[in-house]
Amino acid sequence: MPVARVVVDVMLKPEILDPQGQAVQRALPRLGFDGISDVRQGKRFELEVDGPVDDATLARIHELAESFLANTVIENFIVKVEDAAGAEEPVSSAVGAEK
Repeated sequence: MPVARVVVDVMLKPEILDPQGQAVQRALPRLGFDGISDVRQGKRFELEVDGPVDDATLARIHELAESFLANTVIENFIVKVEDAAGAEEPVSSAVGAEK
């Protein structure tokens, strides 16, 4: 049975302070990496799915992301399907619900 990979990227909303990203950004010049003006950190979830990824599967993964993987009060998420070569194709640029 073929296995597909669905990726859920979760990022803090732009208006939410990102202390970890700021700490990395401040450290970069000391490490010799100049020219980086901002860093935001996030989370990446890779889900292995048995069989083809159809609309019903994507709807369930979107529900999973919205209810469990992301805190939609402060985070946005994007659902993507990876092809066999590892290239990602966004299938849902849906971001966390604006509440």
